[in-house]
Amino acid sequence: MLLPCEVGVKTVLPAIKAAIARNFVEKQGMKEQQVAEILGLTQSAISRYTTKNRGNIITIENIPEVQALIDQMINILLQEKTQRKEILELFCQTCKIIREKGLMCKPCREKTPQPSAETCAFCRSI
Repeated sequence: MLLPCEVGVKTVLPAIKAAIARNFVEKQGMKEQQVAEILGLTQSAISRYTTKNRGNIITIENIPEVQALIDQMINILLQEKTQRKEILELFCQTCKIIREKGLMCKPCREKTPQPSAETCAFCRSI
């Protein structure tokens, strides 16, 4: 049995990290190494996020509710002291919106045996 959170780990979390990384590099003008230090990742990972080689299974940046939460995460991360609890809560809220909008459905169906994937409405009913 494949849980939605398992699909989210492979699709939603990388998409959020990619959106954050791209924002830092493109809008904040930061270097990849600076972003890597803030996010606790390698410079190579940031490069893959910014070039869309990672975190591109789903597209989330065109969803206003998601972008607002990502902007909040970015503002928190730019502060000297990171508020871990706030970031975690924003990640969960972002994931919930992504699931409710059905953006995880296609990748989930690809990994879930039929016919259960055809009738699943779990994410949209949360």
